Amino acid sequence: MNLLLLEEADFIAADRVILRDRRLTHMQDVQRVEVGDSLRVGRIGGLLGQAEVLRLEPREAELRVTLGNPPPAKLPLTLVLAVPRPKMLRRVFQTVATMGVPRLILVNSYRVEKSFWQTPFLQPESIRENLILGLEQARDSVLPEVLIEKRFKPFVEDRLPDLARDTLGLVAHPGDFPVCPRAVEHPVTLAIGPEGGWIPYEVELLGKAGLAPVQMGERILRVETAVTALLSRLF
Repeated sequence: MNLLLLEEADFIAADRVILRDRRLTHMQDVQRVEVGDSLRVGRIGGLLGQAEVLRLEPREAELRVTLGNPPPAKLPLTLVLAVPRPKMLRRVFQTVATMGVPRLILVNSYRVEKSFWQTPFLQPESIRENLILGLEQARDSVLPEVLIEKRFKPFVEDRLPDLARDTLGLVAHPGDFPVCPRAVEHPVTLAIGPEGGWIPYEVELLGKAGLAPVQMGERILRVETAVTALLSRLF
């Protein structure tokens, strides 16, 4: 945990918080803090700063908080992602939060198994939990926006064109396509499919919405690896 994130419910005054959950356990068992120690903190959705440990007990800690620094800038990106297998989904949420993705749109695809949509990791509380873990790693306090679009065709035809307007629209897909660009300096809308790639019909629809196919080479990457590799290359 590189940043201790504070919820609104933690505040008992403008500059005081009480912690009683896993963050307290982390402070005690991992950071081994003592009264008087200073910690990096951030208010979820707000500023970053420092906190002094005023009181530390087995089940409760009180901190004095001083906030004044803005969180790091987000990437100029909308990421459209075919829902990956559940065991990978948690890591993907953490990765996009860590890397500064401001908006993630999860979509269906022909190669997405129906059972993937039943995973508890798509419940709002689970999504938020994993996004927070990613923010803690990156020292960021602003949660990405996560949207779920279960119907591929209506989303791509009716809503994606407006989202992609005035951006560089790209769809990652293996094949004889241009290589993904590097060091882009303007907004991007990027679609990443399942590990087997989008089917031709989906690539065609994404193209009509303004997203041009690009590739990263002959190797087929896991979704979480593809996300990291593509964002690192683009930005």
